[in-house]
Amino acid sequence: VLATGTRVPGTDNTPRELSAREVEVLQLVADGQSNKEIGEALNLSALTVKSHLSRIGRKLGTGDRAQMVALAMRAGVIR
Repeated sequence: VLATGTRVPGTDNTPRELSAREVEVLQLVADGQSNKEIGEALNLSALTVKSHLSRIGRKLGTGDRAQMVALAMRAGVIR
C-alpha cells in the first residue's frame, strides 16, 4: 500500500500531493477502467470517481485522463 501524500509533479513540474485513494483511482484509470468500473471496484459511485478525477486534474494541471496517468507513471506512483 502506498503511503498517503504521494507526490506527483504536475504539468508545471510543481509536486502535488495525491491521496492514497486518488492514486488508487489513477491506477485503475491506467488499467483502462471506466468511471463506472472503478466505482464498482472501490465501492464508490461513478460520480464520486468523477470528483476524484477532477480533483486529481486540478492538482496536476490537466483534465486529460491520459495525461494524468502519464504524469503519475513518470513519477513512479503507478505502473
